[in-house]
Amino acid sequence: MDFSPPLNAFVAGFPDFIIQLGVALGLFVASLIIYVIMTPHKELALIRAGNPSASLAFGGVVVGLAIPLGSCLAHSFGMWDLLIWGVVTLLLQLIAFRFADMFLRGLPQRIAEGDVAAAVFLMSVKIGLALILAGAVSDPNVTMFRSG
Repeated sequence: MDFSPPLNAFVAGFPDFIIQLGVALGLFVASLIIYVIMTPHKELALIRAGNPSASLAFGGVVVGLAIPLGSCLAHSFGMWDLLIWGVVTLLLQLIAFRFADMFLRGLPQRIAEGDVAAAVFLMSVKIGLALILAGAVSDPNVTMFRSG
């Protein structure tokens, strides 16, 4: 059995894989840091203190950012495409937090006080939005629009 074609493909594609993975992980970490800075409650301190609602809410953020970034990786045409859609994802997740806060008044305070129901609502909004964003990024019409 000749393994040289798949091995050659791996060797040829590995540098691009590492670069795109590095960009996506950097964008992911930067997005998490920006999110933590911009939200009124201090998720990481609350999580360290054992607050389950903060953990659920922040878990929703992590998954909510990762899903569309994964879709961006699968459908992007390069690093700039990945960066642009990654930034759009972060902005929309921040807007989703504001929307959820408007819907459930005092959401940051409720999460800080350990309100699991509020955290699950926020987590659901974030993951739901992430799935919609992932689908939008992978839409063939969007792909044709970007290439043309």
